[in-house]
Amino acid sequence: MEKTDYNSILDLDIIFPIINGKVSMAINRMMYRNFKKVGLDITPEQWTVLSFLWKEDGVSQQKLCDATFKDKPSMTRLIDNLVKQDMVVRRTPPNDRRSNLIYLTVKARSIQSKAEKAVLDTTKLALKGVDDEGMSQVRNILKIVFDNIQEALNDK
Repeated sequence: MEKTDYNSILDLDIIFPIINGKVSMAINRMMYRNFKKVGLDITPEQWTVLSFLWKEDGVSQQKLCDATFKDKPSMTRLIDNLVKQDMVVRRTPPNDRRSNLIYLTVKARSIQSKAEKAVLDTTKLALKGVDDEGMSQVRNILKIVFDNIQEALNDK
């Protein structure tokens, strides 16, 4: 295994936009614009919840927190807003009255293809010029970075 020269990677012109979320904010801004373009009134944060539920409907708020890396108060607000928009409902399972499961509504299911198109358009734009090898490297590097941070946070 080769040793990493940390001085060469600590170029603040590259690192700063990543650390302060500039890339994420730009992608979110474009996603929001693309949602509006296809007639959807949802935010990128709401999309992350809906996207998870389109794959696995009827999950606990905690599972959504874990999947989206959001804290409980933020998730509660997100779900409250999705409930107001008639996108999700909370249901209490009969065997555990202490928790709620979150389910998609018919309205949320009906917007899936439009939302996915908006996200795909955003992704295509953001990754323009990145070839398959570059994509593989980006995925691998981001997975390593996320896993490292996740492990450090879990070590407490």
